Amino acid sequence: MIDDGNAIHYTAVARGTPVYAADGTEVGRVHQVVDNYREHILDGIVLETAGGQLRFVDGPEVGRTAERGVTLAIGPDEVQTLPPPESGPGSFRANVGGGRLSRLFGRSWKRD
Repeated sequence: MIDDGNAIHYTAVARGTPVYAADGTEVGRVHQVVDNYREHILDGIVLETAGGQLRFVDGPEVGRTAERGVTLAIGPDEVQTLPPPESGPGSFRANVGGGRLSRLFGRSWKRD
């Protein structure tokens, strides 16, 4: 059993958070959370394996996002067969230190 803390929204998952396969083995670390901003859903997670390879995990294959870990709905063997992420437009994250003026002037997001 993984002690990953309380469940959190996917947008609060920090870079470097451990990623676990469905059986509880660690398969990598979060490199980037990909958000479908227009539809307000998780598009997927880019994880960095222990070997330094980047793999894209599609949103439905993410089982749980928590304070100290992300648990996938797939096994470690399936993680090794995941494709690398596609290059695309930059991603953004919330600018929590921006304050009221940033929100007022539309600067409440930072480029990763």
